[in-house]
Amino acid sequence: MSNENRVSETRSSQSEPEREQRIFSFKATQFIWLAFGALEALIALRIGLKLIGANPESPIVALIYGFTYLFLFPFEGLVASPVYGNMILELSSMFAMVIYGLIAWGIERVAWLIFYRPRGPVVAVTETSTSESHNTHR
Repeated sequence: MSNENRVSETRSSQSEPEREQRIFSFKATQFIWLAFGALEALIALRIGLKLIGANPESPIVALIYGFTYLFLFPFEGLVASPVYGNMILELSSMFAMVIYGLIAWGIERVAWLIFYRPRGPVVAVTETSTSESHNTHR
């Protein structure tokens, strides 16, 4: 009696040239939007706190005012801020949000232009191996 076993194995792999570069450019642009998005959110929070007349002596309010001041001092006094009691509408902070949004867009576009690499052809490699074994029983 003769028993033949054939085992065939096929392995395929694909490599995409410059894939890591595209991943880096994607992550860099996402980091830029995240950083500027957080800054924009803090400035918006500051505008809201000023608008409702939040207590500037509160630790969290003082922290937000102090941090955002680092980014808002260039815009200080740009336009008059309407005041009603202890409520303030900081128009200069709104203007700063627009400017920082444009700066974020510009930096993101420059990073994309520098780091992005278009997709090239995908290279496929296929390996096939066959092994045979013969068993004879009498």
